[in-house]
Amino acid sequence: MFPVPFTGGRRLLLAGFGGLLVLILVVGADALLVLREVRTSDAQVRDVYLRRTHSLDQVRAGIYQSAIVIRDYLLAFDTTVAKAQVEKWTSIREYTEVALKDCASVLGPAESGPFRDLQADIQVYWKLLDSLTAMQEPDRRSTAYFSDELVGRRNAMLELIDRIDQINIRQLAAGDAKLNATFDTLRLRLIVMLLTTLCVGMLLAAFTVRRTLTLENELKIRYNEGVRAQQELKELSARLVSAQEEERRAISRELHDEVGQSLSALLMEAGNAAASVPQDSADVRRHVESIKKLAEASVNVIRNMTLLLRPSMLDDFGLVPALEWQAREVSKRTGLRVHVSAEEGAAELSDEFKTCIYRVVQEALHNCARHSRARNVKVVVKQEPSRIILSVEDDGHGFDARRVRGLGLVGMEERVNHLGGAFEIESQPGAGTKVAVELPLAS
Repeated sequence: MFPVPFTGGRRLLLAGFGGLLVLILVVGADALLVLREVRTSDAQVRDVYLRRTHSLDQVRAGIYQSAIVIRDYLLAFDTTVAKAQVEKWTSIREYTEVALKDCASVLGPAESGPFRDLQADIQVYWKLLDSLTAMQEPDRRSTAYFSDELVGRRNAMLELIDRIDQINIRQLAAGDAKLNATFDTLRLRLIVMLLTTLCVGMLLAAFTVRRTLTLENELKIRYNEGVRAQQELKELSARLVSAQEEERRAISRELHDEVGQSLSALLMEAGNAAASVPQDSADVRRHVESIKKLAEASVNVIRNMTLLLRPSMLDDFGLVPALEWQAREVSKRTGLRVHVSAEEGAAELSDEFKTCIYRVVQEALHNCARHSRARNVKVVVKQEPSRIILSVEDDGHGFDARRVRGLGLVGMEERVNHLGGAFEIESQPGAGTKVAVELPLAS
């Protein structure tokens, strides 16, 4: 019976592996959260940068376009053309103001000061353009004034826009640096968690290996004990079989030597008594004849019992005559036609081999007579240099050898296994039965 592993070790293993799995899950969840945070922060930084860049580009385009439109207005001599340029400038001013408001909504602290200067300069620029469009005298629309005032203001504003754009780029770089720092922190956390997981896993692996080796040693000890017990059972079974054969031999000899001889003497005395009875004593003669017949029947019974227990011819004449006698007795008693084919060399076998073969044939013929409803049985004993082959085959109804396993079959197999042989039954319902035995011979 195998011992039950201690509960503490099982609980420790479950707790350790459970904790390791929880640790792995925590590490994975933490990494996913940090990655999502990094991704969100990166998306926000990129979105703000793109919005600021787009707004500044619109402001820059508005300044360029307004300067071009005012130039066309100042150079126009047709009133209708000049009016159309003024309307176009008004539209440019409106979407430029919208772009300024959108840019102001996404500015950082570092861009607030330059952006306020830009707004102030743009307002002065708008006023200058308003004053230009409000003038009616053609002599005021001079190229020198346009070049000195308008272009100077425009260049100053474009420089401010470039400054804000540079600040925007620096803030993007700062956002990238922050993301890199976050990635470095995440990498450090993952390394720490990975090392922790590896340490815990190594401890669990060491404990598991140690426990497995302990269990393996215990299992090996129990297995060896089981093998020894099985070997002892086989040896006990062999000793029981040997003791049974010795007991049968002793009982057979006692019946033959003591009881058989006494009954034979009684039979002879009954014959002598019958011969000495007067002719006119019919009753006495009848009683003496009855005693003689009972003595003869008793002698026959003792003889049959002796042969069944241990046929003397197996010891006196060998295996082949004993098998032939057994076949004749079965044929006489049951009507089976039993054919024995045995080589003469089989008579030179040791007593263990002869007894095993004889008992296997005896049990097989007994099973044929009781269960198979066979008509013919063939017994073959063949001796080879390294083995003896025995087969008992009938033409009976057969059976399912995988399910049916009686005590007689188990006894035959035990005898064969004790001598290191192989025992096999080949049978199917309606196809007869064949008992095959192979016994190895010592070199």
